[in-house]
This record gives sequence, C-alpha cells and structure tokens, in this order.
Amino acid sequence: MTQIHGFADEGFGPVADAFRDNFDRGAETGAALAVYHRGRLVVDLHGGVGDSTTGRPWTADTVAVGFSATKGLLALIAYLAQQHGHLDLDAPVVSVWPEYGAHGKERTTIRDVFAHRAGVVALDTDLTFQDVSRWRPVITAIEAQRPQWEPGTQFGYHALTFGWLTGEILRRATGLRPQELLAEYLTTPLAADAWIGLPAHVAPRVARIHPACGVAGSDGVALIATALKESAFVRSVTMSGALPARFLDDARTDFNSPALHAAEIPAANGIMSAPALARIYAAAVSRVGGAPPLLTGGSVADALTPRSSGKGWPGVITPRGIRYSTGFLINGYPGRPLLSDHSFGHDGVNGGLGFADASAEIGFGYLNNQLATPGDQRANHLTAALRTVLGI
Repeated sequence: MTQIHGFADEGFGPVADAFRDNFDRGAETGAALAVYHRGRLVVDLHGGVGDSTTGRPWTADTVAVGFSATKGLLALIAYLAQQHGHLDLDAPVVSVWPEYGAHGKERTTIRDVFAHRAGVVALDTDLTFQDVSRWRPVITAIEAQRPQWEPGTQFGYHALTFGWLTGEILRRATGLRPQELLAEYLTTPLAADAWIGLPAHVAPRVARIHPACGVAGSDGVALIATALKESAFVRSVTMSGALPARFLDDARTDFNSPALHAAEIPAANGIMSAPALARIYAAAVSRVGGAPPLLTGGSVADALTPRSSGKGWPGVITPRGIRYSTGFLINGYPGRPLLSDHSFGHDGVNGGLGFADASAEIGFGYLNNQLATPGDQRANHLTAALRTVLGI
C-alpha cells in the first residue's frame, strides 16, 4: 500500500480518503493535492514515486509539469494585467500587436484568443524544437497564418498556439514575457513554486512523467489522433511537428526533457507544486496571508461567463459539453465537474487540475506524473469528495 504523507484538517478527511483511493485503485504513480479554504491551507497531501525508473519518492518538495493547467495561470495574468490598466480583453489584437492583423485575422479580439475563438489552432509553417525554444520564429509563423475559421464565429481548443498567442499579446501590452509576468504577478508575492521556463537549480525536483496506465508508450490523445488522422489536430498538439505527438517519444524534446522544461511554452510546460497551484487560485478569490483577493468582483464575474461551448470546429477534438470562459474551463462540463457554477480553472492532459471557487473561497491544486487515459476520473474523485465536505 502506498504511504500518503501530509495532512487534512478536521472535516476534510473524505478528501484524503479519495486521494488515497486513487492510489489503492492503481490509478496513480505519484501525486500531490492541496486545498485552501477561506485563505487557509486545509489539505496538503502527497504520495507515490516521483520517478518509477529510479524509485525516487514524491516528496513535499516535488514539482510537476502542469501541462494545460498552465493556461489557467495565463488567464489569471491577463485579468490582473487588465486590472492594472495594461490590457483590454475586448480590444482588437492589433491594438497591441499590429503585425497580427493579416490574412483574415484583422478583426480578432483579445477575448477571442483567450476563449479559443481565434481560429489559429494549428500552423502551416513547419517548426523545429529550436524554433519553439526561441519564441520569435513561432510569432512570425502566427503572423503569417491564415485562420482556420473566421475569428469569433466558432471555437476550437488551441492546444499549444494558445501560449504564444496570449503570451505575445501580454508581452506587447506589458513589456514582459509570460515567465516574467508569472513571477511578478503571482509567484513572487505569493511565495509560490511555479515556473514557465524552469531554472536549472529546480530541475532535480521535477517528477518524471509516465505513460498512461495500460497504454505503453502512448496516451489517450495520441490514440485519438491516430484514429482520426486529423492533420490539424496532430499539428495542434505537436506545434507543427516540433514536439512528439505522444508527449514521451523523444528524450531530447519530450515532456521529460530538461530542454523542454527550460523552454517557455506557456500553454503547456508550466512546472509547479500542488500547494503553489492551490495557493495561486485561493489568492485569486480570497484573502491569503492577509492580502485582499487578487481579482476584483468584476473580474471574477467575467471569468465565470461562458464564451465558448457547444459543437466546436470539427478539425480538432471537442469533448461533449465542454465550456470555456475567457481562458478558463468552467463548471458544467460533465467530463471535469468542478465545485459549483462559481468555479473556474483548468486541467491538463495528465488529469491534473487547478481551480478557484469564488463562493466557497476554495483554491484547489492537484498534480500527478501519469498521463491520463480517456475518461480519467482521478481529479473527479477528489472534487466529488470536496463537494461532500463543503455540502455543495
């Protein structure tokens, strides 16, 4: 039986039980869970191994790739930039990035980009890992890209382009890159361990990602991609061939690669601890360390407003019932129920999840190192237990 470390405050025992049950069912390799309630850390758990190839345990210091949970951090940054007067989410992209306005992208709004409505889910330009690592080649390819649909009229998940699209908008608006904004707006003031572009000294703490349980050398996304043979989908999840489709296929450039960890891939390679992810979301909606919530009431209301739902653009996979606001996954998606209609956040391809609930004043962070199979329920078991505890 896997030993679980950490604590759960009185009343939060069912959440700890659900965390342990994920291990007992054989669904986890290593994982961590943290929950803040009304500004206080009430659950902080970890267990399993950080690297099954060496037996290195998952400890309190372990950090993990958040995959698309990183997108939620970018959305938080955008709302803070707007509150600081640097950004207007309803302005056209060309107001901060003039070169973007070409080839049918002229009317795209910044909100279109954050709500997956920009129509730039995949790039026609072939890219290398070196291109992706240097930032500017991707931006040039985006500027030259013709959208897959008229911006604002449809939605489709921008798996990787989301990071450069939103990241360049934020850079133009604030003068800072995503990794710098993450530090200035969130991790430094909150003393939270999270990075987009990992410093070398943190590398020994990173959990090793393992294939999905029972799917050797692959994962659910790759299986779907192979079955559909959708070129746009494959290009969207590989960044036009720069990254491996199954995430773990190339030791030089996959999601266990130190080179990828050190790069700035803002839609997918945020590396963080579960307590950091929970603390960031808690601070967005409640008082943490005596400071007022980061987000205003208006920002929270906007973050909870659905912008993209229903049948998405057919060139990429759109899970049935998925709902996005401006950059966030919101409640009501059957595949990833959150706490309530006051919840907003984002999950990742490993089944990890971070979110805030404004009504219950919750910050939630769950990370693991095993890629998800289709229908993965690990995070859902945890949120179901938390709903029971809170009487939601």
